[in-house]
Amino acid sequence: MTIDSNDLLNSILASLDRIQHIKPEDIPGIDLYMDQVTTFMDNGLRASVRRPGEDKVLTKTMINNYAKNDLLPPPVKKKYSKEHVLLLIFIYYYKGILSIGDIQKLLRPITERFFQSDGNFNLESVYREAFSLEKAQIEALKADVTQKFAAAAGTFEDAPGESRDFLRKFAFICTLSFDVYVKKLLIEKMVDELEEPSEGEKQKKQEKQEKQEET
Repeated sequence: MTIDSNDLLNSILASLDRIQHIKPEDIPGIDLYMDQVTTFMDNGLRASVRRPGEDKVLTKTMINNYAKNDLLPPPVKKKYSKEHVLLLIFIYYYKGILSIGDIQKLLRPITERFFQSDGNFNLESVYREAFSLEKAQIEALKADVTQKFAAAAGTFEDAPGESRDFLRKFAFICTLSFDVYVKKLLIEKMVDELEEPSEGEKQKKQEKQEKQEET
């Protein structure tokens, strides 16, 4: 996301319009090796990193750590399925605001219920439904950012002229930060209240692991 400080609001709104998520149909229908997964994720999410020329979207070490911390089911014969990639996309978005433990608690029920599900409703169904809200959320976000920008523009009327522009940007950042802070608290509270998986779900997970080990 590129922001032009000289035309801050319009630059932000234009950047929000350019936000896109990886669609399930864009993910290869064949299982991928680690290098192929990192390349695919890098191509699909490169525009979302802070420093596109420097920052890594995903590394081998990250993927191994996610598997080690039970955020990601183990690959089968060193290959990752389309569902593995869908989970990695969720993890990518969550890791900037939640701890590994919180992501684990949030994704565990999703993985146990819908990863490699034999029913019509599977992990791809969850992904599609969750990201179907994106367009409406972007429009609401643009309206909210515009309102916060206008409020910040009316601050620091008595500040020295040479500092007024900086202080108004500071006020704008403060209002955005407070919004993120409160939403993060709400998310953490809801994660804390998530129920532990049922015995049936635990048994299903065990059966999946045994099946993977057999292959």
